[in-house]
Amino acid sequence: MDITSISAQYLNSQFVPLSSSTLPAAPDLSAGGDNSFVEILKRAQDANSTQNGTAVRKDSAAASPASEKNAIDKTSKLYEQCEALETFLIKNLIQSMRDTVQKSDLIDTGFAGEMYEDMLYDEYAKTYSKNANFGFAEMAYKQLSGTN
Repeated sequence: MDITSISAQYLNSQFVPLSSSTLPAAPDLSAGGDNSFVEILKRAQDANSTQNGTAVRKDSAAASPASEKNAIDKTSKLYEQCEALETFLIKNLIQSMRDTVQKSDLIDTGFAGEMYEDMLYDEYAKTYSKNANFGFAEMAYKQLSGTN
C-alpha cells in the first residue's frame, strides 16, 4: 500500500479544516417563511451551492454510473484479503501501543500468558477491522482492483 495515497486521501477528505474565507455565509433568518432547523439548513445549502456555482441535485436516490463503477464487492476473495491486510495493520498498531506500556515483574505470566495476550489482541484487531470502519480495506480494494 502506498503511503502517499493515504496522505492524499486524507488531504482530499472532508475533514480538512477550511479557512474562514471559504466558509459559506450564514443563512439569512429574516427571509421569512419557516424558521425550522430543516428549512434553515436547506437555505444554507442552496446559498452555498449558488456561491460555488454548482447545482443542487434534488433526487439523491438516483445513482450515477460512476458510483456503480466504484462499488465494492465485499464477497470477493480480493476484498477478504484486503480485510486481512487491514487486520494486520491494526494488529501492528495495537502491538506497538502495547509495547509502550511498562510491565512489572510482580506477576510473571510466562509463555502461556504472553500467547494468550497475543491471541486476545488478534481478536481485538479482527473486531476493530470489522466494526470500526477505518477504510483501509476499501482503499486497498479500490487500488488493487483498479476502480479508483
